Amino acid sequence: MSEALELAKKEMISSGATCVLLKGDHIYSSVQRGVAPLLNWLDTGMDFTGYCAADKVVGNGAAFLYALLNVKEIYAHILSHPAAETLRRYGIDYSYGTLVDHICNRAGTGLCPIEEAVCNETVATNALKKIRTRLTELQS
Repeated sequence: MSEALELAKKEMISSGATCVLLKGDHIYSSVQRGVAPLLNWLDTGMDFTGYCAADKVVGNGAAFLYALLNVKEIYAHILSHPAAETLRRYGIDYSYGTLVDHICNRAGTGLCPIEEAVCNETVATNALKKIRTRLTELQS
C-alpha cells in the first residue's frame, strides 16, 4: 500500500467518511452511501487521474466507476470478488480488509442492486449506463 493510499485510508477512518479521494494536498471525501459520491464526482467532470481512493464497500459497480474516475490505487474495507476482477482488468492496484463473494443489499436479503445490474458487464461506460438505469428504477 502506497503512502498516499495509507493517508486516504486514515482520512476515511478518522473523518467517518464512506469514501475518500486523495492526491497530494487535494482531498475529496463523502459521507454519502453507495455509489452516489462516485457518480457525483464523475458528474463534476473533474480529472481524478492518479488519485488514490479509500472506500468502505466496493462492489463491482463502484469498481467500474473508479475505473471511469481513473484512480490508480484503491483500498476497500470490504471488496467483492467481481470488483477485484474489474479493478485488475482496468489496471487499478487494490488492497482490502475483507474479500467477499458479493455485496448484499442494505436489508441483507439478497444481492446489492448495483452489483446485480452490472454482473455480466465488462465495459465501464456500459456499466455506468446500467447503474444510472437501476438507480432510476429504484427511485420510482
